[in-house]
Amino acid sequence: MSTKTLNIDDSVFRNQIQEDGKFPPESGRYHLYVSLACPFAHRTLVMRRLRGLEEAISVTVMDFLKFEKGWKFDKETPGGEDPIFGADYLRDVYKKVAPGYDGRITVPVLFDKKSKQIVNNESSEIIRILNQSFNKYCATEQQRALDFYPSDLREEINAVNAWIFPNINIGVYNCGFATSQEPYDQAVRNLFIHLDKAEALLSKQRYLVGNCLTEADIRFYTTLVRFDQVYHGHFKCNKKRIIDYPNIWAYLRELYQIPAFCGTTDIDQIRKHYMMSHLHVNPHGIVSIGPDLDFNAPHNRNEKFPIF
Repeated sequence: MSTKTLNIDDSVFRNQIQEDGKFPPESGRYHLYVSLACPFAHRTLVMRRLRGLEEAISVTVMDFLKFEKGWKFDKETPGGEDPIFGADYLRDVYKKVAPGYDGRITVPVLFDKKSKQIVNNESSEIIRILNQSFNKYCATEQQRALDFYPSDLREEINAVNAWIFPNINIGVYNCGFATSQEPYDQAVRNLFIHLDKAEALLSKQRYLVGNCLTEADIRFYTTLVRFDQVYHGHFKCNKKRIIDYPNIWAYLRELYQIPAFCGTTDIDQIRKHYMMSHLHVNPHGIVSIGPDLDFNAPHNRNEKFPIF
């Protein structure tokens, strides 16, 4: 049997938010459905906080457990209920707005509360929407000035995303969901070839695209912060740990120590989701005890690669 793969084609709601368009930018109009466990949903939370859009765009966090019916609303936790339809599961939201929909029920979802429609459910597009379409609603002038997909770096950012996404972001799933030896062997070798490539790149520069923090770093971070916690053991990605890569590990600590990154990272939910929900990988749902990682240890990236 082959591996279970994820790809961008699983996302079918691909609208944009733009002035004079079907979905114009407005404060309070749009809502994000996310999971703190999902690395793709996590991207949107990092970007939302970096850009200071917490007041402009509301959020519902799904229950970390995901079983047969998919992502469930956590009605026992304040803010965990569905504020729009009072739904029990995210699949109910999809069915409400698209009754004939038979695709995957995924997070994140960017939702228009006014028209009761899903705007977009592709994380790579949602982070760009948050980066460029809500400038006038950013909390501060400093956040308004930030641009994580600047026009002069887009070619380089796209090039980095093009090898990190299929080989690392998705690569860990190709390892973890493999159901026979050959596809696992191929996937795990490919994963570590590209982690070695990232290590070499980060030995020469501070971020994935020179000395500028970009969306490429946000997309990479959400996989890295989960790696030693769950992918290393749970998904059998155990040739090396991230802490065995001196440059990636220091880079990960630097990113984590930015409030928008650490403030949206919930290690407890991450570990419980993977180990308790993926019963085809971990049949008894036992959550392992470690590892203990010090993400707040000094990273010295600012000394090695000073930004003037």
